[in-house]
Amino acid sequence: MSYQPMAAENAVESFCRYGQSNLWFRGPQRSLDKPFVACIGGQETFGRFVEDPFPARLERLMQRRCLNFGSLFCGVDAVHSDDGLRELADRAEICVLQLPGLAGQNNRFYRVHARRNDRFVAPTQDLITLFPEADFTDIHFVRHLMNRLYSISGDRHAEVVDELRRNWVARLRGFLQSVSSQTVLLWLDVQNGSLSEGPIEHEHVRAEMLDALRPFCADAITLTVRVAGDSDELEDLLFGTLQQPRAEFMLGPATHQKIADALSQAIQNLRS
Repeated sequence: MSYQPMAAENAVESFCRYGQSNLWFRGPQRSLDKPFVACIGGQETFGRFVEDPFPARLERLMQRRCLNFGSLFCGVDAVHSDDGLRELADRAEICVLQLPGLAGQNNRFYRVHARRNDRFVAPTQDLITLFPEADFTDIHFVRHLMNRLYSISGDRHAEVVDELRRNWVARLRGFLQSVSSQTVLLWLDVQNGSLSEGPIEHEHVRAEMLDALRPFCADAITLTVRVAGDSDELEDLLFGTLQQPRAEFMLGPATHQKIADALSQAIQNLRS
């Protein structure tokens, strides 16, 4: 079965592909023949329900072409395993990499979809052995999987998280070492407030994990941001009536501007 992403009802979003990558990126497609800054990441980089996500705002601030390689379901596995994405990063003058969360990666406990890293495909024998009482037949997303494991046993859930952390560092370090362009890491600490979606506290990316990547990048930025449903930006998003539950977990235009401002300063510092 093939997967083709669909745009929002209001058609502010379009999708495209670049080079040999198997991922769907934010459109419209732009030329790779002129120098560009590559902005790689997940749904925040893509800018769901936002007319001008931070790559577009960064381009205006810097007066340099900034191509949006944001993909809605891009996780650790896509960054690590998609050779086409790696080639795009390597061709860029500068690469901005929004660091993914922990769960969207193949590991010794479970497998995820190659392009939709939010999709849980199957448990491995190691996970079945660790959680013999768990039924995985009704689980389709990694978020659901991790919540299920935590509800059964916090201690055993921690074993899975430890594995994810080790893989996260190793795979992102491998990506950074394989890319010749200067890379700025962007870690968005997305706060959900009273909203229910989001990682369990134990599953957050830790400061020492970021520190382990710093020797392999030109700079690293950490920003704490709030989703639109927990701020006053929900009314500034562009979405259809049935899309509000998803829109509440997206970032608003003012937050995208905050990200662009921080990245612009970091990139200017690289050139000074």
